Amino acid sequence: MREAEIIQKTPVPRTIDSISRDLRQLGLAEGTTVIVHSSLSAIGWVCGESVAVVRALMDVVTAEGTIVMPAQSALCDPALWKNPPVPPEWFDIIRDTMPAYDTSTTPTSGMGAVAETFRKWPGVVRSAHPKLSLAAWGRNAGFVTAGQTLDFGLGESSPLARIYDLDGQVLMLGTGYDTCTSLHLAEYRSPGGRRYTEGAPIIKDGRRIWQTFEDLDLDSDLFPEIGAAFESRSKVNKGMVGSAESRLFRQREAVDFAVEWLTARMKRPEAGS
Repeated sequence: MREAEIIQKTPVPRTIDSISRDLRQLGLAEGTTVIVHSSLSAIGWVCGESVAVVRALMDVVTAEGTIVMPAQSALCDPALWKNPPVPPEWFDIIRDTMPAYDTSTTPTSGMGAVAETFRKWPGVVRSAHPKLSLAAWGRNAGFVTAGQTLDFGLGESSPLARIYDLDGQVLMLGTGYDTCTSLHLAEYRSPGGRRYTEGAPIIKDGRRIWQTFEDLDLDSDLFPEIGAAFESRSKVNKGMVGSAESRLFRQREAVDFAVEWLTARMKRPEAGS
């Protein structure tokens, strides 16, 4: 959305204070562990843009809590690229020359302006997966981001599982359940996952290599349907943060529900047809 359109749809400028007030009204509190998914344009015209949103989140949660955001990158096997694909004759060139993953310099891809601003924020730490990293700030940032393995990167070794351990929350600022990364944890905990081999450039023993690893073929296409079913049975705080329709709920409850939902779906006759 262009800035002029955003201005026309914003009754008054959104500020750090107004966003903080809206977040508290939604139920976000000091000391919370929360994974945040956001659309800056959905909030409206923000004085300070993504910096103001990050500051508002930090003001509300404080350093006694922990803020987590997806920090996924585009470092992956070019043979799997679809949007858009690249010519097969490019594959080896890309694998040989793509810069290795670096927690400080590798940018996020498709995560939005707020997540990219957060990634670069002083004191934010980022997990080690070249494709499926998450970034965190606050009291439990180290605990959340440590130990993520290359294999099955959003599974039991992931920051998602650590948020689950902490009984954290999910905050969606103007985004839908299709952005709810935590539901991928439910895919790992459900039957029927299909394994495949992925690859990315990393630094190992001081040199750049192309490292392959195993993962599941994850699919967020069902997440909106899961989210709608989840809301029919569970407590989800809904409200406006600026102009953004927003949701706040317990991550553990959503993951457990999604495991149940996905498992039941696998048992239906049509699921295997």
